[in-house]
Amino acid sequence: MTFQQLLYVVEISKCGSINKAAQKLYISQTGMSSAVRILEEELGVRFFTRSNHGVKFTPEGKRFVSYAVSLLEQKQRIESLYSDYHEEDAPLSFSVSAQRFTFLMDAFTQIVNTTKNNHIAFHYREANVDGVIDDVYDHRSDIGIIFLSDYTEKLITHLLKLRNLEFHEIATVAPSVYCRVGHPLTRLEKVTEEDLGAYPYIYYERGLGSAVEFSEEYQLISLRKPNKTICINSSMVCSILLSETDAFTVGSGLVNERMSKGILSLPLTGVDPMRIGWISVKNELLSPQAQEYVKLIQTSTEAAVRYTKGPL
Repeated sequence: MTFQQLLYVVEISKCGSINKAAQKLYISQTGMSSAVRILEEELGVRFFTRSNHGVKFTPEGKRFVSYAVSLLEQKQRIESLYSDYHEEDAPLSFSVSAQRFTFLMDAFTQIVNTTKNNHIAFHYREANVDGVIDDVYDHRSDIGIIFLSDYTEKLITHLLKLRNLEFHEIATVAPSVYCRVGHPLTRLEKVTEEDLGAYPYIYYERGLGSAVEFSEEYQLISLRKPNKTICINSSMVCSILLSETDAFTVGSGLVNERMSKGILSLPLTGVDPMRIGWISVKNELLSPQAQEYVKLIQTSTEAAVRYTKGPL
């Protein structure tokens, strides 16, 4: 199938006649008919029937025309975009995919504010671990930010290796409970998994069939089958629920000054640490923006560690 064949079918649909379409495109009727017949044989469909009054498109033919028009329009947009293309004039792009580490948003806002180039497109996408890995592997994102735990490390490390990606550790932290200021849990000297059962558990939805290792939250045995749960897909919704209900979630525990209004973190006892880090394509040179962003997320993480330990 070629764009030329698509153009022929679309033009025939507009003109209602092979002869008129051929004249409009300055080709022979025989050549157009032959090209369309080859396409019909390739796809196993019949686009139209012929009569003395022209052509009548079949239902399959009408459906094909709608797809063909869309493809031809996209081709035209691409050609128009690059018709006067010069590499030095091409806009820059910097993309990040990350698990919902709110404390690291400071790093992204800084790189947006400090980048002087006005011809740059920034992208920030929140996703589960598998989504972050897919984005970096498919080059939709320059950098991905995820965490590893003893429970998830084997599977995720294997997946990274298969996709020629590498994990660069930023920090190792103790998993903690996020909850509101004044939550009943804050009255405890120590918080254990058993203490969490009486409160609603917030977790982010995963794709259908996605392994539990790709969860957004640090996995605890007691939370595999929690009593009361709230499934969400927005970090904003998570913040509101944490601030205004007795719900909780489990994560890195890191907070910064911007996050700390109404929400705090309580260290969990008896759990294994989690490793936060960024991923990239192995042996691929990072762009200047990505290199600067790596420095910023390191700084933001260190600042969050200091701030979290301070008030708590």
